[in-house]
Amino acid sequence: RKESSAASDVYKRQVNDVLKAQFGQTLGSKGVHILDPFTGTGTFITRLLQSGLIAPEELEHKYKQEIHANEIVLLAYYIAAINIETVYHELVQGELREDAPYHPFTGILLTDTFQMYEQERDMVANLLPDNSERRTKQKALDIRVIIGNPPYSAGQSSANDNAANIAYPQLDAAIRDSYAAHSSATNKNSLYDSYIRAMRWASDRIGDAGVMAYVSSAGWVDGNSTDGLRKCLVDEFSDLYVFHLRGNQRTSGEVSRKEGGKIFGSGSRAPIAISVLVKNPGAAELGRIHFHDIGDYLDQKQKLGIIRDFGSIDGITKAKGWRKIVPDTKNDWLDQVDPSFSQFMQIGSKDKANVDPVIFEGYSRGVTTARDVWAYNASHRQLASNMGRTISTFNAEMSRLCDLDTREIKAKATYDDRKISWSDGLFQQIPREKQLRFDESRMVQAVYRPFETTWLYFSKDVNERCAQMPTLFPDPSEKNRAISVPGRGGDKGFSALMLDKVSDVNLAPGMGGYQNFPLYLYEKTTPDDGLFSAGGEGPTLTRRDAITDEGIAHFQAAYSGEEITKEDLFYYIYGLLHSPDYRERFKNNLAKALPRIPAVKSFRDFAAYRDAGRDLGDLHVNFESVEPYMVTFKEGDHRLIPDAQENPVKFYRVKHTTKWKWGGKGKEKDKSTVIYNDNITMQNIPLEAYDYVVNGKPALEWVMERQVVKTDKASGIVNDANDYANETIGDPKYPLELFQRVITVSLETMRIVRSLPKLDIDA
Repeated sequence: RKESSAASDVYKRQVNDVLKAQFGQTLGSKGVHILDPFTGTGTFITRLLQSGLIAPEELEHKYKQEIHANEIVLLAYYIAAINIETVYHELVQGELREDAPYHPFTGILLTDTFQMYEQERDMVANLLPDNSERRTKQKALDIRVIIGNPPYSAGQSSANDNAANIAYPQLDAAIRDSYAAHSSATNKNSLYDSYIRAMRWASDRIGDAGVMAYVSSAGWVDGNSTDGLRKCLVDEFSDLYVFHLRGNQRTSGEVSRKEGGKIFGSGSRAPIAISVLVKNPGAAELGRIHFHDIGDYLDQKQKLGIIRDFGSIDGITKAKGWRKIVPDTKNDWLDQVDPSFSQFMQIGSKDKANVDPVIFEGYSRGVTTARDVWAYNASHRQLASNMGRTISTFNAEMSRLCDLDTREIKAKATYDDRKISWSDGLFQQIPREKQLRFDESRMVQAVYRPFETTWLYFSKDVNERCAQMPTLFPDPSEKNRAISVPGRGGDKGFSALMLDKVSDVNLAPGMGGYQNFPLYLYEKTTPDDGLFSAGGEGPTLTRRDAITDEGIAHFQAAYSGEEITKEDLFYYIYGLLHSPDYRERFKNNLAKALPRIPAVKSFRDFAAYRDAGRDLGDLHVNFESVEPYMVTFKEGDHRLIPDAQENPVKFYRVKHTTKWKWGGKGKEKDKSTVIYNDNITMQNIPLEAYDYVVNGKPALEWVMERQVVKTDKASGIVNDANDYANETIGDPKYPLELFQRVITVSLETMRIVRSLPKLDIDA
């Protein structure tokens, strides 16, 4: 890519510097075989030829014998070959001439690099015998330098794509026995992302000496699931040079602004790193980590300028220096945790091997529907129609495919985005030959995103995973509250939100899946059908405290002589989780693990956190009924405008847009002004209301983002916030007043949070 040429040049010089320093050779030295295993259109090879790192007298030999490239996509393969050949001939001949001798680039293969090492012959061996011969020759070479930009793909986004990732049994077994075996993560699926497969493959391919150098996603540098990968890299490589370029646009707010511009422009939302990893059997020690972070708040142009000015690894050394990193016991390189955190009581654990006491007996992830567009809707009527259609389609498919195995079912299923959204769970139900039945009682109010109440079809038949949510919220008539916190792996900062309804697993996307810790647990019990049973009795619900006896005893012991109930402890936890001191001190721990709960030194502080937690809980659960904040309106009091009285549904309607608009022009946003629709503009919104950030975004911005009209392109399903206002609430100005109410919630939340005592604990 044109915009990444500076990064590409620095990258080549970094590899060259390392080769020279570690092995006394360079990219231009004879005997140094270089492979770009995912060449695309040949950018890395062409830039290498143009870089001047290969001496003119060595260029022909390198081109014909020691530069290799693989590509699986036929069009890209041809383009790469043409690009590489064109650049070479321009360099050798000075200009392209029709009468000049032509030397094809024979180092390029049409192949799946990973598949090369899974089988002796590939699927095009008979069609392309010359390609097969070159494939065999490349496999026999002593490759010492592997460079490139590996693809990123952890899996298909939807079963309707019908394009699951290819399995590579030998390569995936190598990952399982190394990166996965040493990882503490529960979900290790991301370790089979293509770029991580590329790291495992390259490390094995260069053997005990050589250089692996990638421009890739930087997610492995600090990801929770890649702790085992980091350990293996330290064990396998002698020197690791990592130039972190930031650019993670899966974050939001201030964190996103710090990440700065994307190196590849609109081409990537992931953070990017240039990594040069060296295996030198003669090195005095292994695992020397050299790390440089490009810095905060830099746009793409500034980053490319910095990269260009550094020029090489030596340039970084002379200009800024490399930060030496020593991994901690958890194999973390960055954001290392506070070890005192482990002294506190676990909020909960689902590790069967855990023998330590916990505070909550049970808790649950949010609901995973695998078909949010279908299973959630602001309109009760629309949701019933959507689910009726998908259930009808499923039943027809089940009748047609039930005699087939899973593989055949997936191959022959009807993939129509306007009728059904498939998932593994739905496919697995087909062989059971159980017709699904639409059940209106399964339509419940739920929290999809912070401060957004909507309708959910809550059923284990069509939700991919209900987790333990039915034990928290078994029936709308049964009251409960739950503290919702991010799971492991969130990248938008820690926060907590109290809910009194079923909630989605991605209460905010990119936060590791939300876990909900309830006040109560419910259990269905079925009457004994024995001789003396009354008969005709259905299941009954029994309720018990979710907080364990061991949990309450621990805190009662800490404040001997004081009366503390389980409900007190529940609200103490909610108050503590809002403490700025707690969040700041343990922010790295909270990004990698569920909260642990310390006992503050004095009962007075315990009571302050408890009372604050209760007030915050009431405020956050009852956000739809708090007093609206009295903003002013640009056109005066909108309630007196005739159209508001004559046709309120039309007057207050939010429009089809991604979010509401702030005042101001261009990049200069005036957040004290919000344009609600063509009729209404709110003014004098207190800017401090935006200080209340929940799940990575100001609460007010969640309202602006979600109270809109959206149409899903694939299914054509419309999710119209106005429907919830008109059908469920019976008030078309609900979205407007919700924003005003959340201003009140935000201001009051920040007032309570700022009044919390300083965190005083023994640690």
